[in-house]
Amino acid sequence: MKKAMIDIAFDFMKTKKKAVTFLKIWEEVCQIAGFTKQQEEDNIAQFYSDLSLDDRFVCVGENRWDLRERHTYHEVVVDTEEILIDEESDEEFEHEAVAEKTADEEY
Repeated sequence: MKKAMIDIAFDFMKTKKKAVTFLKIWEEVCQIAGFTKQQEEDNIAQFYSDLSLDDRFVCVGENRWDLRERHTYHEVVVDTEEILIDEESDEEFEHEAVAEKTADEEY
């Protein structure tokens, strides 16, 4: 049975001592899996999704990934209070959406 791409990535990262760029991880996965160029193109988006959703991995910035077990909670959790929300832009977007819907209904 073929090994899943994300499991190949996990095994690869276990051999590393620090974070690795996404492209380096992807190159290693493709080589180990024996992907053709077409398979690489077909699977890269799925692999990125898998990597993002798998709780064994964490993005440590600049599209570098590492194993979550190597980092403390405070290093990897995003403080949502630091996220700036521009409420004026949201209101402007809502007004534009209503205007477009109204214009569509007139036709």
